[in-house]
Amino acid sequence: MTSSADPTSETRLPLEDYKRYGRQMILDGFGQLKLQQASVVVVGAGGLGCPALQYLAAAGVGTIGIIDHDTVELSNLQRQILHTEARIGIPKALSAAEAIKQINSHTRVQPVIEALTPANAAALLAPYDLILDCTDNLPVRYLLSDVAIGLGRPLVSGAAQQLDGQLCTYNLPLASGSGTGGRGPCFRCLFPRPPAPDMVGSCEELGVLGAVTGVIGNLQALEAIKIITGLHGECAYSTSIRAQLMTLVDGRPSLLMYSALAMPPFRSVKLRARRPTCAACGDEGQRIGGIEEIDYVAFCGGQRTDWEAKGLVEGGGSVTRRIRAKALKTILESEKSVRILDVRPRTEFGICHLPGSINIPIKDLVANPSAHLPSDMSSVGEAHKELDTYVICRLGNDSQLAVDALRSAGVKGNVKDLVGGLRAWAREVDESFPVY
Repeated sequence: MTSSADPTSETRLPLEDYKRYGRQMILDGFGQLKLQQASVVVVGAGGLGCPALQYLAAAGVGTIGIIDHDTVELSNLQRQILHTEARIGIPKALSAAEAIKQINSHTRVQPVIEALTPANAAALLAPYDLILDCTDNLPVRYLLSDVAIGLGRPLVSGAAQQLDGQLCTYNLPLASGSGTGGRGPCFRCLFPRPPAPDMVGSCEELGVLGAVTGVIGNLQALEAIKIITGLHGECAYSTSIRAQLMTLVDGRPSLLMYSALAMPPFRSVKLRARRPTCAACGDEGQRIGGIEEIDYVAFCGGQRTDWEAKGLVEGGGSVTRRIRAKALKTILESEKSVRILDVRPRTEFGICHLPGSINIPIKDLVANPSAHLPSDMSSVGEAHKELDTYVICRLGNDSQLAVDALRSAGVKGNVKDLVGGLRAWAREVDESFPVY
């Protein structure tokens, strides 16, 4: 690859590229040819992948791979900026590829519409110089890290949820003068054991601000550009230029944390050096075997919990503790006096709720049921305490916990929760009820 210090290094560019990329070519130490000769693969064309792809293409990366087997949905458009209403229902990889061609027709785009697996990961990723992890899937994160180690590729990993995000480059080649030598840590070095599946939330459950995914996705593109062009301070690709935004602190890899509401919004956490006993990249102890033989889903504790499906399970037992949406509708239309308790967070209750319902967030109810119950439910012995109580939430999971808490608090009478929550209500009873 031609050095950016060579004054003739850019003479092979087409004449129109001087005008197109001139604003970045005049940056000291920047090598446009390196970008155009480079290949980057982005795994995930969603909230992180879309902004990353957009800026990689605009900067002039020669070849971009896109791996994503999902299709575009309406709920994606709030943050996945390359997709459009007209492309709802088509594969995200194809949608993103079409958008990239409109941004830069000279970029070679290679979309792959299949899920990344231990069987195909090495073959799909091997042709590329650099890997971007833009997924929200923990088993795939471990898989990408292990494959990056095997291929000797840097892995630029991003994550975003609610109003926060983070960025880290794993397996980063470090300069000999950094004091650490070799490469930086991998994902397994930091997280040798994954959390339980129920502890890993998703954007659908916890929410995310689209601009936050944009910040992290843009930073992933920036890290990739820095590594490719030699602007990444202290890494093996580096020139003497030190970038302002780095994933290195004092020559050591770091985790860049972002919080939209903090001031300042960025902070860097210095990471430990590569762990000698790491099963993926360590020099000591037992190493993992062939990646093709690893069940990454089982390693991460099984499939991510499908909370919507779980909320639809009616359960067993001699006493029926759940009610279907249509049955609840019949009761409400009968004008019988009942109590409707909505245990969603106050923000969600403000979005939509059933008429006459009372809002007590689940975290308050479970923490101290007696302190948060309405007066007509907290005075033992009062006749109106025998009113039937129906507990609702978004998907029908928190409502089950609330029923247990109410029974433990001594609430008498008929206490049931809505199977499938308000999502089921919208599907089975009232199609005009908002679904979010």
